[in-house]
Order: sequence, then C-alpha cells, then structure tokens
Amino acid sequence: QVQLVESGGGLVAPGGSLTLSCVVSGFKLAHYAVGWFRQAPGKEREGVSCSSSYDGSAYYSESVKGRFTISRDDAKNTLYLQMNSLTPEDTAVYYCASLNRFPGGDRIECGERSYAMDSWGKGTLVTVSP
Repeated sequence: QVQLVESGGGLVAPGGSLTLSCVVSGFKLAHYAVGWFRQAPGKEREGVSCSSSYDGSAYYSESVKGRFTISRDDAKNTLYLQMNSLTPEDTAVYYCASLNRFPGGDRIECGERSYAMDSWGKGTLVTVSP
C-alpha cells in the first residue's frame, strides 16, 4: 500500500532554515505528481509546493515563492522541501502528498496549479520561534 513518511521538522529561529524529507513507498516517485501542504492550528489546509509528473515543473504558493525549493531523489524514492528565511507565519504541521489533476476531492493550491490529493502522511511539525 501507499505510504508517505515525513521527517526533518523541529524548532528553528526566525531567518533560519530546515530541510524536510518524505520517504514514499507503494509507488515510484518519478511517475507521480507530488507536493507539500501545511496546516497551522485553527487554520485551513494550505498548499506549499507541488511538482508535476510530466516534466517535474515546480509550483509554489505566493507566500513561500523564492524561499522554499521542492526537489526529489528518485533513486531513494524521497521528496524534499528546502525552507529558507523562515518566519513565525511558517509554523505548521507539514505534510507530503501524492497528487493528481482530476477535478474534485481534497485539494491544494500551489500557485497557478490546483491538485487533488491521493494520499498523505502524518506530517512533521515546524515551529519558528526565537
């Protein structure tokens, strides 16, 4: 079955950096659209970054554009999110997800691209505080 396991979260000071990892099993990472979303307490789910399956193009929400970078290591079936210049507004649980482009379903918005979520992990907590 499909599983996604996030890691790499923790406490970081404003202006700092973290890199999150997501190990996937049950499918070949190279053949799927994948991405990251986050959810802070009391707030709605927010898309962060998505990567297309066709050509690997990356899409970012406006709030993280220029600060975050999505990447993958297909040989290790692992997805990454490099986060720089972190602010307290980035505090949230971060989830990785397999994605598709069919209408409906539970969706995330990554800039100009909208995706439905197939599967996601249990998340990893990122706390940005002095």
